[in-house]
Amino acid sequence: MKLAYRTVWISDVHLGTRGCKAEFLLDFLKHVECECLYLVGDIIDLWKLKTGWYWPPLHSDVLRAVLDKVKKGSRVVYIPGNHDEFFRDYAGSLLAGVEVMEKAVHETADGRKFLVLHGDEFDGVVCTSKWLALLGSEAYDLLLFLNRLFNQFRRKLGFPYWSLSAYLKHKVKNAVNFISDYEKTLIHAARDEKVDGVICGHIHHAAITDMEGLAYCNCGDWVESCTALVEDFRGALAVLHWADESAYLLTEFELEDRANKRRLAAAN
Repeated sequence: MKLAYRTVWISDVHLGTRGCKAEFLLDFLKHVECECLYLVGDIIDLWKLKTGWYWPPLHSDVLRAVLDKVKKGSRVVYIPGNHDEFFRDYAGSLLAGVEVMEKAVHETADGRKFLVLHGDEFDGVVCTSKWLALLGSEAYDLLLFLNRLFNQFRRKLGFPYWSLSAYLKHKVKNAVNFISDYEKTLIHAARDEKVDGVICGHIHHAAITDMEGLAYCNCGDWVESCTALVEDFRGALAVLHWADESAYLLTEFELEDRANKRRLAAAN
């Protein structure tokens, strides 16, 4: 079963780390078709790869699935983030059919214009204290490790994936305040660009919110929540939670398959 969208945005995949949910993303890319795919930063985690090489075959499969979108006619736009900032040197270039940009302006089917960027340039810690950002990244990796152990235990009990790390992060007052300030700063950037809203990543918190008359949209991530931002062919935007959606699709496929088998058995 395929899901068709006009546009899809994904960010914060962090290929090259153990926390990356590559199996979910690969499943997503196989089931979703789109005219345009935006990769909104931190797709490959070069920060982590510098400290130790981790690259299982599944991570290469994800890159191949993205390039397969290009071969099938989808426009793919790559906007590097802070963890893959190396590729910002190639802004304005075409790499294997993928357009590399520092930022973009996307027009939806209903005529709205959105500023698309990763968002790290509006994070004071990343901009002024990179060492602190690196330390925070290590602490975050530890939280994701605990999250993996937690979900291994849930799977043994027959429960679906649930992000303990995301739940804890958004229960912390400082994290909530940081997210609120970040959203407001991005909205001001959108107003300066005279657009209708902003689409970003960076903070691993998927959202679609109206703020000060403009739309704030965040793609989320593929290390905790497995989310993407999607636009349908009327221009409506939505957050797709793939961990939930894939389970639904599997159930629908199984029901259809069983119905087909019953029809074949009745015919025979």
